[in-house]
Parts: sequence; C-alpha cells; structure tokens
Amino acid sequence: MALGTLQKVLISESLDPCCREILQAGGLRVQEKPGLSKEELLREIRDCDGLIVRSATKVTAEVLEAAERLQVVGRAGTGVDNVDVEAATRKGVLVMNTPTGNSLSAAELTCGMILCLARQIPQAAASMKEGKWDRKKVGGRWSTSGWGVSMWGVLTHTPCTPQYMGMELNGKTLAVLGLGRIGREVATRMQAFGMKTIGYDPIITADVSATFGVEQLPLEQIWPRCDFITVHTPLLPSTTGLLNDSTFAKCRRGVQVVNCARGGIVDEGALLRALQSGQCGGAALDVFTQEPPKDRDLVNHPNVISCPHLGASTREAQSRCGKEIAMQIVDMATGKGLTGIVNGQALSKAFAPQTKPWITLARALGTVLCMAGKQVQGSVQVCTLGTPLKEAGSYLTPAVAAGMLAGGTQKKEVTLVNATLLAQEAGLKVTATHSDVAPEPDSSTGLVQVSLQCTPHQVTGTVQGSTPVVRQINGATFKQPAPLSGPLLIYRAKASDTSALATLTGLLSKAGGQLLSYHCSSTVAGEQWSIVGLSAPLSNLGELKPHVTEVFQLHL
Repeated sequence: MALGTLQKVLISESLDPCCREILQAGGLRVQEKPGLSKEELLREIRDCDGLIVRSATKVTAEVLEAAERLQVVGRAGTGVDNVDVEAATRKGVLVMNTPTGNSLSAAELTCGMILCLARQIPQAAASMKEGKWDRKKVGGRWSTSGWGVSMWGVLTHTPCTPQYMGMELNGKTLAVLGLGRIGREVATRMQAFGMKTIGYDPIITADVSATFGVEQLPLEQIWPRCDFITVHTPLLPSTTGLLNDSTFAKCRRGVQVVNCARGGIVDEGALLRALQSGQCGGAALDVFTQEPPKDRDLVNHPNVISCPHLGASTREAQSRCGKEIAMQIVDMATGKGLTGIVNGQALSKAFAPQTKPWITLARALGTVLCMAGKQVQGSVQVCTLGTPLKEAGSYLTPAVAAGMLAGGTQKKEVTLVNATLLAQEAGLKVTATHSDVAPEPDSSTGLVQVSLQCTPHQVTGTVQGSTPVVRQINGATFKQPAPLSGPLLIYRAKASDTSALATLTGLLSKAGGQLLSYHCSSTVAGEQWSIVGLSAPLSNLGELKPHVTEVFQLHL
C-alpha cells in the first residue's frame, strides 16, 4: 500500500455534505452512492482508493478482496464491527474511525433513556396519543395491587400503584460498564441528578475514574449494588453476553438496563427472561444483535423502550463525524498525518518527519538481515540504543518485519499495516528491547541493531541527517557508513582479493550501468563486506559469484 496516492473515494452511506466538500477541496474525486446492494458495492469498489461508511455498509472480506486499489476504509463513527478489520489488515488496508465524533450524542441519548425508564415517558406519551388520561390507571410494572396471604396466614391488601408512577434518580446507583469517552460523559451527567456512579473498565485505572466521580469495583460487586446498568464497551468476545442469565440473577430485583453501545453485549434472550420474571424492571435499547430485529418479542415487551440505532443520529454528530473522517483521509492523502487508526498503529508515526527515516532504516535492515541470513522464519530481536529511540520499538518492529518479509518469498504486498500479521503466519517473531546507552558517534541520534536469534547474523544502522545508513554487518564495521537507498549490491569476499570489484566494474560496463558508491567494512576472519550503489540492478551475477563468498542485490 503506497500512502499518499489516494485519488478516488466512495461514500456508501448518507453523510453530511461537508464530508464530500472537504474531500473534494483536498483534491480527491468523490462518488456518493448510499444504499448500495452487496452486488453493487462489489462493482463500485473495484477502482476506489478509499471507502467511507457509517454502520449499515458491511465491509466484508469479499468486499475487500474485490477492492483492487483500496487503501483505506473510513468509519464515520466509533464502532468498526461492520468492518472485517482482520481481513483489511491482511490486505494492508488501513481502517480508521472518528472515536470522538458521536460521543456526546450517544451519551445524551443514554441519559435520555435512563430518564425515560425512571418515569415511563414513552409509555405515557403513547397513552396520551391514544386519547387516554391514565394518571390514575392501576396496573403496570410497578403495580402490586391485590389481595394475598401473609407468611403468618393473615389476609392482606396491597394498595394499587398508578401505572405511570415512576422513581426519582436522586440517590439511586448507576453502574457504568465501560469508562471510555461515552461512559464518562454519561456518568458526569447523571451525577447532576444525584445518582451515585460506580463502574468497571479493564483499562481505565481506579485513580483515573475517581477524577470523574466513578468508583471502580469488580463486576461481582457491581451486580447486587446497582439500580441502573448502562453498557459502553466495544463488542468483543470478552464483552459478548456481558449481561446474561447468571449476572441478572445476581442483580437487585427490578434492575433497569440501558444498551446504547452494541447489540450482543446484553444477551437478548436472557434480558427477555429477566423482564418476564420481573428480575429486570425495564430496559432501554438502541441497538440489537440483528438490526432491524426480526424477533419482536423484546421490542414489543411493555417494559422495553427501543430506538432504531439512533445514538449518532444528531445533526451535530453527523456533521462532526463526516468532517473528521474527511479531514483524516485528506491528511493521509497529502502526507500530513494519520489519526483515528484502528489497525496499523505504527503508520501513525510514519508521517512524522523525525520518524520517517528511522522507519525506512528499520525496513532496510530487515531486508539486509533476511538476505544475509537466507531465512525468514525464526526470532528476530530489534534493539534500539540511545535515549532518542526510547519509544521507537512500537513502530520499528513492524518495519523490520516488513523488510524481512519483503526480502523473502512473500507474494503479498507487505506494509506496516499487515507486516505483523503476515510475519506471525510466516513463522517470524519480531521483538524489541531498548537501552538508553548508545556507542559513539551515535549516542546523540541513536542506533538500531537487528539480530537473527541463534545465528551470527546481525545488522546495525543509524540515520545521518535524513539518510538511513548501515554501520555493521555480522560484526564487520563500516568506517564510512553506507547509505541504504536505491539499487544496492552487497557481497562478502576475501580482503586480500580485489578481483571481485574489478569483475563487478566489468559487468556494469557491459550492462551500461554505473557504480554510484562503494563502501567496504573492516576485516573479520580475513573477509570484508562491500556495499555498492548501482544505477540499476544487474540481471546476471554469474561472473561475479566465483570471486565472492556470498552476494545479493536489493532495491531500497
């Protein structure tokens, strides 16, 4: 995937006009075709470099395979469960979203749902539209009217409770499961109603959540303490069915549940059973496992408030999401930067002027190591030396993997997006270590060592100015570092034998090529490494091989 070559973008769903306008102003051709069928999408996507979707378009492996030129899928919103991220990663297609664009709208809808559950506003409004005035009507979910016998055998009567008799939120406990942007916005807003907020998040620390008024507890302590539960997690294997028969049984009887996040976080069958038994007093749902839901039992339950996935359906959120995803794609196309990355986080560093040459260096070192070691499988260690490279391992590791794979027999195009995944499949494990101490003369800039474990093969390089250079191959040091760019020929030969260079010069003359640069290393075990910059690769090295121990070409 060659970044910065975006030309044509398909918008497959209705978005704010500002999205199209920003893309066009950035020099991109835009096609707006909302409501495409699967077959139509497969046809339209073939010659597109970018695709922008909301939640309705399913970007499957089949769609990605049909997209011959696709470089980026932009999700105008937060969740990307309608995008096959693994298939996109495998193909080297970047996936980005707008994680902040609809946060406020989703949080506000959640707060509205909590209020509606507490006061039964939708049910009362529907009753009014039917011409009724049910202020005093008895029955409903909180009615306990009727005669009965006490535990001592005494006949008792419980007063009727009006159907729309609600509850105050003040003093009630709200459990917020997932304390990211939306979860914390909900928590702070509901605190204004006097609600006590408790929560759970495996990533956000208790100290951080305390700053916005949420007491973090283990899930097992949350279930019996809360009056309301609202979920704000992504849909993952670990969160699917987070609320289920077992967890409902541990909750207070009559607990209220809100799901404006993703269908499937709440087990819909378990929720229906809890509603029917009264264990759950009411539910407000904006999302469903299947959308639109074909099984209407849950939607039709009198104690359920439901909406057709309206969390981001505000003018402000749509404008924000459309604007943000368009700006992100224009920034990518113009080489300005990358934000909102879902996969290939290493690429977010690739646009920074100070990291670009280091990524180029890491990839080049990976390719040289692969050619010198003559293998792609195994364990490779990337060691960054020097304080300036303290945080560099995260983006240099996939770059080394990409270089290793490119130097091998990998047929797929290898990028920073798919390098880690393809490396794992190829049996290549790349790990990173760091030391703040770097040897002179590279102590102020840094040094990168790439080693093939359990072999003598190691390549070391640095960046001079903005040029990646190699300093050492297998213990042999280059007094004058050799630039790693363009067509290169690298060979190892006896230090006392000068015939290799003479033969190479003759080959270049016959081929009409030029020798642009020449660097040789120190002598190790009587041999030297030479790195030769060429005007063009040589097609046949047959005459050179008798004069060298090993030789290979690469184009960086």
